[in-house]
Amino acid sequence: MTSEPVRDVFDAGGRGLQHHGLRRANERAVLTVIAFNAGVSNADIARLSGLAPQTVSAILTDLEQAGLTAKGEVLRGRRGQPATPIFLRADGAFAIGVEIGWRHVEVVLVDLHAQVLERQHRDHVFPDASTLPADIATMIGAMLAPLPDAQRARLRDIGVAMPTNIAGNLHLVDAPETQRILWDKLDVADELARLTGLAVTLSNDGNAACWAELIASPRPRPADFIYFLISRYIAAGIVGQGTLWEGPSGNSANLGSMLVSDGDGRLQAAHFVASLTALEQRLTAAGFAVDATQIDRWDWAGFGDVLDQWIADSAKALARVVFNTTTVIESGLVVLDGVLPAPIIARLVTRLEAELQRLPIAPYVPPQVLPGHLGALAPAMGAAQLTLYRRHFSRTLADLAG
Repeated sequence: MTSEPVRDVFDAGGRGLQHHGLRRANERAVLTVIAFNAGVSNADIARLSGLAPQTVSAILTDLEQAGLTAKGEVLRGRRGQPATPIFLRADGAFAIGVEIGWRHVEVVLVDLHAQVLERQHRDHVFPDASTLPADIATMIGAMLAPLPDAQRARLRDIGVAMPTNIAGNLHLVDAPETQRILWDKLDVADELARLTGLAVTLSNDGNAACWAELIASPRPRPADFIYFLISRYIAAGIVGQGTLWEGPSGNSANLGSMLVSDGDGRLQAAHFVASLTALEQRLTAAGFAVDATQIDRWDWAGFGDVLDQWIADSAKALARVVFNTTTVIESGLVVLDGVLPAPIIARLVTRLEAELQRLPIAPYVPPQVLPGHLGALAPAMGAAQLTLYRRHFSRTLADLAG
């Protein structure tokens, strides 16, 4: 039995830099400049990308013919030659984003401007491996039925965001043991590809949500931040030096699994202190009747001291997670989002800032804490946006090597 040789981090796989690979890398560079600098001119693109003006002109012709870019009205009245602004076409490409959650499945159709065009949502008691792929394919089919053929031809990808190790954690939602066996056998990407005929890629839900937050952030976007999505458990992600920190398995930045002290001083994963599930357990113990699949119908204003104490304990737990994370990576920003109502997230943001200030560690400078922009839609949106980015914009060793 032979094993794959271990490659050095700078080893491009033994492949030379092919002409078509270089051309593709240059196209991605040009498209990235246009996407994140709407209305740039040919000269601006050449300056920002470092490519020769003649190379940029040739690439722009190809991108326009492919339907990915469009020209605006010529800008006159300036010094030098009149400039023609170039824009990314929203309908140049589309992707489907799917979030498989512990209590729901979310499906969105996203265009090249990161806009959600269609959305479908279904709640479930637990993710049922025997029916979920077919249900998702049905939701996608209903979503795509009204699309004109020209737009349908520009949809090539499905991105799926889901928690790490669903099979091993099904007990957290009281799923029957038979589900573990079914999930062990299920290849979500292969099954959805078979049912839809589209390319399917998987992402960790926290990483996908973190990426969506980066795209949704106003300019200038932060190059470094720590991200939390307070959901059934804690989805998290890290952006460092402008790169999503996914790790070799795609499941890095699992910050919710860090050990913290709960309200009674016991060690717990942060998941079991600062999540919606932890709040639900407290509410149930206090006599509140809450439906785990219908949080939008919860009487948030009536939870009183139970909610207040959960916010206080969650902020303490998250402050320790943030501190431990910033001892490994340098980051001056934390973004906190969630499936909870915006006023609850705002309270949690304020309390987290206060808890970070209280940490008795000198000379620790606490990071800024801001609320996120997308809430519950972040994982599904990020799953779609990651597929679009990797198909049209990313520049990796594989791209350069052709």
